[in-house]
Amino acid sequence: MTWIDLPEDSPFGPDNLPLGVFRLGDEEPRIGAAIGDHLIDLAPVASAQMLDGAQLFAEPSLNKFLALGRPAWQATRTWLLELVRNTSERETVEPHLIRRDAVTMLMPFEVADYVDFYASEHHASNVGKLFRPDAEPLLPNWKHLPVGYHGRAGTVVASGTDILRPSGQRKAPDADAPTFGPSQRLDIEVELGYVVGTPSALGQPVSVDAFKDHVYGVVLVNDWSARDIQAWEYVPLGPFLGKSFATSISPWVVSLDALEASAVPLGRQDPAVLPYLAGENLTNFDITFEVRWNGEVVSRPPYRTMYWSAAQMLAHLSVNGASVRTGDLFASGTVSGPEPDQRGSFLELSWAGREPVTVNGEQRTFLLDGDEVTISAFATTATGTRIGLGEVSGRIVP
Repeated sequence: MTWIDLPEDSPFGPDNLPLGVFRLGDEEPRIGAAIGDHLIDLAPVASAQMLDGAQLFAEPSLNKFLALGRPAWQATRTWLLELVRNTSERETVEPHLIRRDAVTMLMPFEVADYVDFYASEHHASNVGKLFRPDAEPLLPNWKHLPVGYHGRAGTVVASGTDILRPSGQRKAPDADAPTFGPSQRLDIEVELGYVVGTPSALGQPVSVDAFKDHVYGVVLVNDWSARDIQAWEYVPLGPFLGKSFATSISPWVVSLDALEASAVPLGRQDPAVLPYLAGENLTNFDITFEVRWNGEVVSRPPYRTMYWSAAQMLAHLSVNGASVRTGDLFASGTVSGPEPDQRGSFLELSWAGREPVTVNGEQRTFLLDGDEVTISAFATTATGTRIGLGEVSGRIVP
């Protein structure tokens, strides 16, 4: 319920209120909360109400707000809900409602470290079948720990940023030696990213039960991938130049509290995990992604089928004593479901190029210059309400 006039199908209803950083014209960047087709310019509203910490909403990133920790996050959400639900707040808030199509959305936070996981059994199995057709799809460690790698924080970019086609070494299966040049098998990966607010001390692992004390919310992630570069370089140390050139994230950070109503129990894990990965109430989210390739929907991956939970990813990331910092981003890895039209990468959709996908009447496998990919998503609650996560997009340039 809200006094603000909202489109019926708005992804940003009054129970969502994600935070992001915007610029209006040539004004300084600052923080807003999305509501319907508008955003609330939070700095002047907070100042008018003499809110403690009001100056944080005038910051050009969410980092200082994220560092406040869970009690402050919950207090801020309570305040935001009151702003949009209580008609007595209308006089204060309405002058600071800005249409979202009038602003430029920027990076919502400064990324400290970036870790990417591999948490979908369907994706990992598909990749295993493609790359190791004569062996078991999953490697022996896969169901014992959330496999991941450390990425490059400096190349995480805002939605809408053009993606320069990367160059590197590639080696064709029938070639005697590698060649250097632009990737010919440029791909996407549909992922959910988790944004760390509260840091941890070096040497102190974060338990699965402490997940919500450290993670503020989520963003959408497209982990662009150069499959030909990746295939040649990844043995024996894993992803490097085939992954590090660009990772796009959505502009709005949706809080875990907003997503709580869409939580679903984590599926059965067999074999049983080690104690540091075990918990009584491990959950996933009922989130559905939509992938549009040059405007045409080609896939709808479901997040609820993920094998590893985010709490387990964070616990494993830190179990060796590695600390987490405000602004850390860790992503789920490619989200893929059991059906062909639920695959979260073009590597899987085209089955490594052997089964082309029809896009606007053309047969396609990997990305060409000029292609644009947009990933959107929504979470579904038990009552059927949808919570939008916005979208992340990027266009390939030569």
